[in-house]
Amino acid sequence: MTSQPTVTKAGNDPGTPGDPGAPGGSGLQAGLKNRHLSMIAIGGVIGAGLFVGSSSGIATAGPGILLSYALVGTLVVLVMRMLGEMSAANPTSGSFSAHADRALGPWAGFTIGWLYWFFWVVVLAVEATAGAAILEGWIPAVPQWGWALIVMVVLTATNLVSVGSYGEFEFWFAGIKVVAIGAFIVIGGLAVFGVLPGVDSDQAGLANLTDHGGFLPHGAGAILTGILLVVFSFMGSEIATLAAGESEDPERAVTKATNSIIWRIGVFYLGSIFVVVCLLPWNSESITEDGSYVAALDSLGIAHAGQIMNFIVLTSVLSCLNSGLYTASRMAFSLGRRGDAPKAFARTTVRGVPRTAIIASVVFGFVAVFFNYKFPDSVFLFLVNSSGAVALFVWLVICFSQLRMRKIIQAEAPEKLVVRMWLYPYLTWASAGLIVFVLGYMLTDTEHDGRTTVLLSLLVAGIVLAIAVVKQRLVGRRAADAEARDEVRAG
Repeated sequence: MTSQPTVTKAGNDPGTPGDPGAPGGSGLQAGLKNRHLSMIAIGGVIGAGLFVGSSSGIATAGPGILLSYALVGTLVVLVMRMLGEMSAANPTSGSFSAHADRALGPWAGFTIGWLYWFFWVVVLAVEATAGAAILEGWIPAVPQWGWALIVMVVLTATNLVSVGSYGEFEFWFAGIKVVAIGAFIVIGGLAVFGVLPGVDSDQAGLANLTDHGGFLPHGAGAILTGILLVVFSFMGSEIATLAAGESEDPERAVTKATNSIIWRIGVFYLGSIFVVVCLLPWNSESITEDGSYVAALDSLGIAHAGQIMNFIVLTSVLSCLNSGLYTASRMAFSLGRRGDAPKAFARTTVRGVPRTAIIASVVFGFVAVFFNYKFPDSVFLFLVNSSGAVALFVWLVICFSQLRMRKIIQAEAPEKLVVRMWLYPYLTWASAGLIVFVLGYMLTDTEHDGRTTVLLSLLVAGIVLAIAVVKQRLVGRRAADAEARDEVRAG
């Protein structure tokens, strides 16, 4: 059985001397409150990609983009249900990587863990640059690279203090996102049905769903293309299962996050996109020029719509940065605990913070930021494309892990199956099939770089997998040599 990260409540056992997860500290601590987990779970599905990337999807698929979001949302709900089943039975900061390690083998946990870490390190650079661009627009006296540095340093310091400080920052960041998008849905919905007082919105109405070329102006195939454009904006929904390992009641936290994923995706994604495509014709130039949400707010005559949306996007960027650094460091910690990363990654401070894992993650984040400014069209473009399909790889591994892990849990501790995957194993296989189909369809997409993304991501995954296999064989050989030496001594 694979060793799992130790989680203790603050003030409990200070750690066993010599334990790789505890020197100088007490392992990870339960510093996240229930309100932190609730907001992390809600905010995790609202990424900056929803605000920034939805315009290209609308332009490509028209109102039919709703079906693209619905299909991907359904897939995420199913995958989260599988992950919830495994994580409720065994909450751990390694989440799906730790589950894959046990269900499929050390090679799977090693590979998907490092790919996931790589994904979030690249995200740190992308989001830091995006946030810096907004801040430079407000205060141009500080150069963009300076803002990127300030943002990274501040959030690194936040994560280094304690898991509670991360939770508190994320609570407020996510809270702003939730309130903002909730207000957008309410105000926009009232305008769509013509009951918003004092607002001139002649363009608004349900007719926008079928006028201007119909619900699927570019044909049914555009739904699949829309899936490619929106699938990556859902990455982050799994963060709640990683954070649950440091909560006061991990089982309850995972169960609640898993059960609420349906309404979260339904309201925040489908609800807000529905409002956008009803407020404006899908082919309105303002959607592609200003962004879908800014264009929607402008259509209602709301003053300073662009700056309001910039503030909301900045909040989403900071939230993503905060969670990205947390997620990358916890995955590195888990890899260190399992011997798949340097042991220093598994050491914690007296506050239960994996300081080395955090610093290592942010250092690579800074390197990626440097590449973004110095080599944006070569090195950094490679990093972005080569990590682009990791979300789909993670979801596929979760599917196969759950197929195996269900049998393990039923055999060892059936009472821990407090969350169960629906229609097991049929929906699990169907989900895996859909993911493989999406990956295959991406290989045919040259217009939006889908083929490049999949091929480069497969290249990086192949390299990491090769390292995992070599490592596993070396470990096996050492174990065999040690056993042989013991037999010689005994003889």
